[in-house]
Amino acid sequence: MEYLLLIIGFVLLIKGADFFVEGSSSLARFLKIPSVIIGLTIVAMGTSAPEASVSINAALAGNNDIAVSNIIGSNIFNGLIVVGICAFISGFKTDKDILKRDMPVNILITFILYIMIANGKISRIEGILLLVGMIFYILNMIRDALKKRNECPSEQSIPLYKALLFIISGLAAVIFGGNLVVNNASQIAVSFGVSQNFIGLTIVAIGTSLPELVTSIVATRKGDSGLALGNAIGSNIFNILFILGMSATISPLHILSESVIDCGILLISGILLFVFAFTKKSVSRMEGAVCALAYIGYTAYLFIR
Repeated sequence: MEYLLLIIGFVLLIKGADFFVEGSSSLARFLKIPSVIIGLTIVAMGTSAPEASVSINAALAGNNDIAVSNIIGSNIFNGLIVVGICAFISGFKTDKDILKRDMPVNILITFILYIMIANGKISRIEGILLLVGMIFYILNMIRDALKKRNECPSEQSIPLYKALLFIISGLAAVIFGGNLVVNNASQIAVSFGVSQNFIGLTIVAIGTSLPELVTSIVATRKGDSGLALGNAIGSNIFNILFILGMSATISPLHILSESVIDCGILLISGILLFVFAFTKKSVSRMEGAVCALAYIGYTAYLFIR
């Protein structure tokens, strides 16, 4: 039964992502704003719903180490695997706004997070500061979207109600399918004798990032690399500023020493991705393969840690 539910989960993820991307792209055309803005906001927040659910519920239950490790693990996966696989499928040019604004912001807030957790905790005040940072980031996105409305040509799009229906139904299928994959993959792993710690650091973190992965792959195959890259980077920013900010505001987070090391790895991966995107203003298939191999190396390190 676990294998059957696992397959159903993957089907829901793939078909849900297809509808989600189609609806999001149509909404961008309807609003006359670049799809990358939609990717950095609506799509990024929607695909981060599993991370939000896991981390905020963990904070409410007092399982602070899960709240932090889930976010850090998911962000490493987003940067190395989501972007890496999309680049390997089809090398893409880097959106200039993501390169100048969002990737540096991603590195900056990861560095701030590293400084915050170096003393072994994220206080309630620090959580509130992260939430304030999220508000400023969203306001900046809205301002840029309004500026660029006149730059986007008017294109034929599906009706607004249908685009919204695609977004809502697609997101619901993606989240439900992701939960099916995480729960049943965990049960299968347990049956093979894999430790709960390893499952938490890999299957749960990867599982909650499956919406970003599948959505970005679908967007890339549809030729919308701006939405794909915006989704991955936007999700990472949202995960740190909103999800960790909200979790710490609910209950101050106590950090495991391993999470400090993982955050350092996350910072290095963010810088690596920026370097790849900056050179030739694109991410090549070879660079995508390097990102994916780096994640495999990180998983091997978790296995022996």
